[in-house]
This record gives sequence, structure tokens and C-alpha cells, in this order.
Amino acid sequence: MTVREFSAGAQIATVLLVRGIEVRAEGEDVELRLADRTGQVVGRARGALAAQAARLTPSTAVDVAGRVAGVGRQGPIVELDAIAPADAGSFSQADLVDGPPRSVEQMVADLRALVETVRRPHLRILLDRLIGPDAELWPHFRDAPAAKRYHQAYRHGLLEHSLSVAQAVSAVSATFPGIDRDLAVTGALLHDIGKLDAYTADPLAIDLTDAGRLQGEIPLGYYRVRREIEQIEGFPPALAQAVVHIILSHHGALEHGSPVLPATREATLVHFVDNLGGRLGSFDRLEKQLPAGEVWSGYDRVLGGGAYFGARDDDVAPRAA
Repeated sequence: MTVREFSAGAQIATVLLVRGIEVRAEGEDVELRLADRTGQVVGRARGALAAQAARLTPSTAVDVAGRVAGVGRQGPIVELDAIAPADAGSFSQADLVDGPPRSVEQMVADLRALVETVRRPHLRILLDRLIGPDAELWPHFRDAPAAKRYHQAYRHGLLEHSLSVAQAVSAVSATFPGIDRDLAVTGALLHDIGKLDAYTADPLAIDLTDAGRLQGEIPLGYYRVRREIEQIEGFPPALAQAVVHIILSHHGALEHGSPVLPATREATLVHFVDNLGGRLGSFDRLEKQLPAGEVWSGYDRVLGGGAYFGARDDDVAPRAA
């Protein structure tokens, strides 16, 4: 039984992944965030079981048994009867963590095709040195998650997100005048490259690294791209400034972590498409977690409310002649 299938009053016995642990009431009450690829639950351990639960660590796969007491804002609430580390052979990683909807091979092919369309030579060199097939960084970029929790928080998520943003930026660039399409696509492909240093890569335990906590993904991305640009002979200073400005400003607001606001067409375009991609990614995540028969998700922090997945009428009657 998956988390998506949990209903109030149901007895459950399954394998879930520990995402977080909170010890309460002087160790006599422990609340855990438990999840599989379809959603998250709150697990409550009391009494003697609380001490056992408190010794668990995040990213541990556990056998759990208990009763679904109800459904709260953060998902089903399970009163636990038993919890213990699961045997390695008793579960599949694919059951516990999500993955991209597109095949990795197709995403890689699409990425290579998009990079081929970038004609400005210094931008092509920069892309080849950072995410080209022979780049030292490429295997990490291909496999890394895009986030810890809210969108594309799975292996290959960074590749999927960066490619989606760049493809959309490429398409929109043809619609609005004055946009340097090669610059915008390059910035879109590299805008989140700081996440390679800011997040761990283990799909069962995606978390911020020390560097991610102390410096943040945007400064880390700026430093990596700036350092690479300085190794490319003759890289135009104005072009270098335009590229790193996209990275520094892509969150769009100081309170969201960008040290500067978007001040060019290309940076503005990347910011808004990146923001759109993250929000639509939240719909994908919520739809996968939606219990059978439900059309509204619970409150989502990214969307600021619930998401609606009502039935769609795919049969459109032709107009009368």
C-alpha cells in the first residue's frame, strides 16, 4: 500500500523513508516525517516505541505498522505500533523516491540538440566546459536533484529542470524583440548550477551541504561559472557580466535569495520561466500524491493554497457548419 492509498482508519504495514524526526515531551513522544514516492505522512510513536524511533536517522528506510488516525494539513497521520530499519532486500528505491517523467537518454539528447543551436563561440565553449559530454562536471549535473523537497527533488531532477527552463526560454526568445537568445539559453542552462555544490546527491537523503548552508546556491553557482569564464581566453567582459547577472538574479527578489534584481531582458526572462517551472513542478508533485477520488490537494507552501485536479472534458463537440 502506498501513501496515496492511505485512508482514515486503515491498518497499514509497509516500507517508508524517514525524512525527519522531532522528539517531543522529554522523549516520550516522537513525530516522524515518513514518505514514499507518492506522498508523505506524519508518524507518531509514543511510550516505549518513542525511544526506538528517536534512534532512527533521516534517509533510513523503515518497516512501519500502525493505524491511520486521520488526515491533517501535512498528510495522513499514522499512530505507529511498530517501526524498525527495513532489510535492504525488502524494498525498491523506486518505490520510495520519485523520478523524472522523461527518460534520461531523451533528456540528454534534447540537451545536446539545444546546445548545438548556441552559435556564439564563447558561450558554446563555456557550456562545453561545464556540461559538455566530456566535462568533468557532467556526470554530477546529469544525476543531481533540482531541490530538496518542492520540485524535481529526485535523481536527474536538475537536468530535467534546467533543460525545461532553457527550452521554454528558447521558444519565448523568438516572440519578444531585443532578447539575445544565445545568452538567455546559456543562462537558463546554467542558472541552477550552484545546486551541484549546495545539495547532496543521494536520492534517499537529499539535503543541503555545509557549503549550501553557509554560502547558498546562487553564490556557489556564480563562483563556479565566473571561475570557468576566467579560464576561457578572450571571453568578452560584457558577455561575462551578462551571464553571471542571470545567475545572480534568477530568484527575482532580494528576499528570495538573489543578491541583485533582474536588470536585463535575458535575466528577466530566465527568472520568470524558472519561477513558472518550479510552480508547475509543484502541480506534478501534488498530483502524484493526490489520494484516489480527490480533486483538491492540501495546502501547498509553493502555491500558497491547494491545487485543483478536476475532471477535464476531452470530448469537444464540433461546431455546426
